[in-house]
Formats: sequence, structure tokens, C-alpha cells
Amino acid sequence: MPPADKITLPLKDHPLQQSIESILRAALQAADPARAVRNFVRVENRHLFVDGTTYALDDFEGISLLGIGKAAEQMTLPLAEMLSGWPTRGLLIPKQAAHSLPAGFRQMTGGHPLPNQNSLLAGQQAMQFVQPLTEKHLFIALLSGGGSALATRPTTGISLADLQELTSQLLACGARIEEINTLRRALDDIKGGGLARAASPATMVSLILSDVVSGNPADVSSGPTVPGPTGPADAYNILEKYNLLQTTPESILRVLTKPLETAVQISGEPANQVVVVGSNHLAAQAALRAAESSGFHTTDLGNHWQGEAQQVAKQLVERLKKETQRPACLVAGGETTVTLHGEGRGGRNTELALAAALALDGLENALLVSLATDGEDGPTDAAGAVASGETLARARELGLDASGYLARNDSYSFFNQLTGLIKIGPTGTNVNDLVFMFRW
Repeated sequence: MPPADKITLPLKDHPLQQSIESILRAALQAADPARAVRNFVRVENRHLFVDGTTYALDDFEGISLLGIGKAAEQMTLPLAEMLSGWPTRGLLIPKQAAHSLPAGFRQMTGGHPLPNQNSLLAGQQAMQFVQPLTEKHLFIALLSGGGSALATRPTTGISLADLQELTSQLLACGARIEEINTLRRALDDIKGGGLARAASPATMVSLILSDVVSGNPADVSSGPTVPGPTGPADAYNILEKYNLLQTTPESILRVLTKPLETAVQISGEPANQVVVVGSNHLAAQAALRAAESSGFHTTDLGNHWQGEAQQVAKQLVERLKKETQRPACLVAGGETTVTLHGEGRGGRNTELALAAALALDGLENALLVSLATDGEDGPTDAAGAVASGETLARARELGLDASGYLARNDSYSFFNQLTGLIKIGPTGTNVNDLVFMFRW
């Protein structure tokens, strides 16, 4: 049974526990990669139907499936089953290794959130996997969050250590994921459509489980099959924005400041059907429908929430305080950032929940749940945390200074002592973060 079907919240004896758990469960089930693929793809009468486009399978000498990202296994294997009657090969590049693979399939796990040596090997294998393809082949890429780190092929002159150093700096300074991906596309040959160019002239389809606030497919796994809208100058400007020019490895600066006349000019991008099969928006809508069925008055706060987790928490709680209908369920989606100031342990969801607990202090009949849909909040085993108007009172009884924990970015330790962490394990999907707020 996947984690999405057995989610349990630390809400002992809470009257709304079952209802709230069912709402979260609905969101995660809507983001289930296998269901998402089956919603848009089917095989019938020796034809493959992908979101209104038809492919005659007998016209191809071979079919190649490449899954990259945290949901690689769950997205790719259902499609492999549909295509089992045709000559099909596959490569998976996941975070956790699949337990079993169909004949003709192999896998290479990569590093995350920082690329590692396995990520280099995975990027090399991905490029080698598509290079033999011709116009007589069908190539289907299945992309999900996390792929940017899991598979990498640094531009000539840039080392893995350079990429790791830059990625660490970007994650620590509070850069948004779209900004980080702008750097990745400018420094990595597999990203920004590089994989698609290597696979040309094969017939191409990209099925995408989106984990980005922008909704731009070029930002999912940094767009291996989708040309990016940005270039080296944009990447350089981001380093300047976050005052990173002095600490950025010299090799990276050389690539970003390469004269335009010597840069590779890309034109005539290969044809590619791009379909977003799952997203934060679809998961939020499923949660809202489940809330309505449970008798809640619902409000969709949108899927655009970005910025510092602490600031977003304050804004969301202020909105919750204005809610007059009871019982109420408000759902917000997006991906916040955390600028590190301390040596504590936590992720953006537990940090948001801790900041929310401070803003909720003393507010009766109010609850906030912050959840990473992949089940992994930063470098921890938690998916998020639960905060209410009583959280700080319980903390004071234990002698815990919530403000101090927040200042140290130690939200995981705070909620761990209060048994307020949500631990469901890797869900096999990733459509960003969701915040659920309730009043009754």
C-alpha cells in the first residue's frame, strides 16, 4: 500500500482527524504518478493515444522509455506494461532503486538534492541511451521532480565539485527553484532540451509530473526534453542578485561569460509532444473536492506561493484569521525557500509550520498542515508538520523556545519533541508542497 493511502497525522483524539487525513489522502492520490499517466495515455487497437494524439505502434522499429526523477519508476512501469507487446527498452534514473524491472529495462540511481558521482554516470547513460535512435523509433521521456540532481552532464570545463558547490550555495541563499534551474540549464548539456536534441530525429513524447510553481515544463528536471526560456546572461544575473559572484567557482563564471559569438547556437528544436500529466493544481483541486464532501466550506488560495517560508506562513495565517465560515478548509500550493542562518535541522515545510505556530499562538479551533508531496521535507525523514493555536503552549510546558528554534532553522527538532512531525516515507510522487488550513 503506497504512503498516500495510509497517511496518518499526529492529531491524537482530534475530532477532525479522519476528515483531515482523508483530504490529504485525496491530494496525494491525485498526484499518484501511475494514475496520472493512465489518465492521459492508453493503448488500443495497436495504437498509442497520448492526450488526443495518436501513434501507430507498428510504424516503429522500437520504443524507448526514459524515466528521470523521483517518480521515474511509478510513471514508467505502467507505460511499459501497456507497451509490452512491442519491442520496448527502458532506462530509469530514480532517487530510490526500483525493486523489479521488466525485461530490457535497467536503472541508475543518482544523487539528491546534490548531484553526485552516480548522477554523472546517470547523465552519461541517459545520453548514450538516446543517441542510437532514428526516425524509425518512438522515444518517450517521463520526467518528474528531482531529476535535475539525479542526472547531470556538466558543460565542458565544469567539474562535479563545482556543480555541488554552486548548488549548495543556491539552496542556502533562498533562491527559487526556477532560478536554480536557470543556472542548471546554462551549465549542463543534458538540460534545456539537450536530451531531446541527442534523441533527434526519433518521434518524441514527454510526459511530465510537474513540481514547479511556474508550471513551465522547462523547469521540471530542468527540461531535458524542453528548451529553456533563459540563457547564460540570465544565470549570471541570478548569481549577482544573491551576491554569489565572489564565491562561485571560476569555471562556472567562465562558461556564463563566454562571448556570444563563440557560444553554441541552438535552432530547429526537434518536434516533441509535451503533456503535463500531474501538477500541484490538480492535487489541490482533489483535496478541495474531498473537503467539500466532508462538509467543509472550501477556499482555493492558488498554487503560486513562493518566497521565504517564514513570510509565507505569516501571510497564510493572516488569511486564515479572516475566515468567517465554519468549518473551513483553505488549500494553498507552491514551494517556499529557506535562507539558512543556523545549523539546525529541518525543511521548508517544517519551517513554515513552526513560523505558523508562532502566528497562530492562542487562536482557538485553528490548524495548519504543511506537506511535501514527495514525503521528504529537505534532508529529513519528515514530510512536514502540524501546527495549531495550542502548539506554543505545549512547547512552553516542555521548556522549548519556538523563536529560538526558528532562528536556528531547527524546526525538525522542535516538532520532533512535540510529536508534531508528519512521517509517511517517500510517496513516489512530487508535485511541490501543499498547505492545508482549517477552522471549526
